[in-house]
Amino acid sequence: MGEHAGHYSKELEKLQHNLIRLQHELHVSGKRLLVILEGRDAAGKGGVIKRITESMDNRGYRIVALPKPNERESTQWYFQRYVEHLPSAGELVLFDRSWYNRAVVEPAMGFCSKAQYSAFLKATPTFEKLLTDDGIILLKYWLAVDQAEQEPRLAERANDPLKRWKLSPVDLAARRKYAAMGKLRDTMIERTHTTNAPWFVVDFNDQKRGRINLIRHLLQQVPWHDAPIADVKLPALKGKPKREHVTDKAVWVPDTF
Repeated sequence: MGEHAGHYSKELEKLQHNLIRLQHELHVSGKRLLVILEGRDAAGKGGVIKRITESMDNRGYRIVALPKPNERESTQWYFQRYVEHLPSAGELVLFDRSWYNRAVVEPAMGFCSKAQYSAFLKATPTFEKLLTDDGIILLKYWLAVDQAEQEPRLAERANDPLKRWKLSPVDLAARRKYAAMGKLRDTMIERTHTTNAPWFVVDFNDQKRGRINLIRHLLQQVPWHDAPIADVKLPALKGKPKREHVTDKAVWVPDTF
């Protein structure tokens, strides 16, 4: 276990160095990168997003995890609330779930009509082609996890006060629809897998292995020129290092650690 963890940490660190180079490439070139992460509850979407972004400049990426539509949004064109979150020049945007809610979660839970579901499957390839024709690099990942692996993860969340918030009533209800959601997932992929916006499936039964494979694949999908990142040389200080003297008008927080 220790050897596996050490190898994982070393590989992740290498990939995170390359992610910084990728972010620099996006900034220099003005490319726009949109990554969609879909999968069952507890598959590992949040964890891989954290590893992708934790060493990045937070001014160059955004994480989008939208709640259910409010009353006003529910009357809009379905894709409308997602459009405002699309990347601008030089940006990476990661969707923790996306418009594909209408392909799996909503029909499984009865949150949309059959007509809305059919219209979505028909419209999505056209919508995504508009995005990629405009130059957005669109990567769509499904994080695959077996039910035998998902169940202990859900139980861990239920028993951990720091993770309990991750489980919603919808998540709990979805446990009983594992097979049905699998069929909806397959239909989603078959209907929306296109040359310009293909689906990629990543085995996330082992989350660490899944993270490495996904990040490595992501890096391979984005063309870059490896623009050099300028070295930084700190100028010498003049005089001795100064203590930080803060005005007495401020109130210091007590040192209780």
